[in-house]
Amino acid sequence: MVMAVLPKRIILMRHGESQGNLDTSAYTTTPDHSIQLTPQGIAQARLAGDNLRRVMAADGCSPNWRAYFYVSPYARTRSTLREVGRSFSKKRVIGVREESRIREQDFGNFQVKERMKVIKETRERFGRFFYRFPEGESAADVFDRVSGFFESLWRDIDMNRLHHDPSNDLNLVIVSHGLTSRIFLMKWFKWTVEQFERLNNLGNCEFRVMQLGSGGEYSLAVHHTEEEMLEWGFSPEMIADQKWRATAARGAWNDQCSWYLDEFFDHLAESDDEAVQNEGETNSLSVCA
Repeated sequence: MVMAVLPKRIILMRHGESQGNLDTSAYTTTPDHSIQLTPQGIAQARLAGDNLRRVMAADGCSPNWRAYFYVSPYARTRSTLREVGRSFSKKRVIGVREESRIREQDFGNFQVKERMKVIKETRERFGRFFYRFPEGESAADVFDRVSGFFESLWRDIDMNRLHHDPSNDLNLVIVSHGLTSRIFLMKWFKWTVEQFERLNNLGNCEFRVMQLGSGGEYSLAVHHTEEEMLEWGFSPEMIADQKWRATAARGAWNDQCSWYLDEFFDHLAESDDEAVQNEGETNSLSVCA
């Protein structure tokens, strides 16, 4: 059986500036999925296309590269991709797929500006991840559908549905939305809800590059700097984990990653004998009580 060749990069990109980013009253009369890019958003997307091409070509050091795009069905993401495409030739793009599971978080139907202001204030008090918008979704709901997309993405890679020539470096580009992109990263790197809630949103047409490290794990630290990750809201521990992943063997376990075990337990015994001893001490305390 032929082993699947992993993409060299998985790139998450937010759409360009939209009418809704410029004036939230646009959502009052226009469905969220129909919100268009502004002229500034179009210019951002064209510039982002140039920047993406340079990343994929490694500034000219990687002549054999290809791109495959997944795009949210919303008008602003489709338009962003269209403008990004101006920077690519046909031979470089091996495919594109509209994927509804990477759409924006559903905030309800038409959004009344004054009402949404109150709702978003409530979300801040309740918690951004678990708060469900009336007639809409929570970030937890988005997590569930992004998880389904994950499964499809891996099947596409494993079964070579992307028709990728293994002699070329493959770049998967996911043109989506700010929250959806952060959820994708949360799912991929197994971040906790607390870690997710400290993350800052991506700017319009900003992108995050998950690049395959020397050992076979994906890391944000291969392409991005520590200063960038701090600006995104990463804790020192999250940054250290990304640096570890840059050279880690595929599937390796990071013993220094606190949220794998230490986040959930006050103390784990180093051995079964110590665990039995701790149990005896607990029973003694219970008797004394």
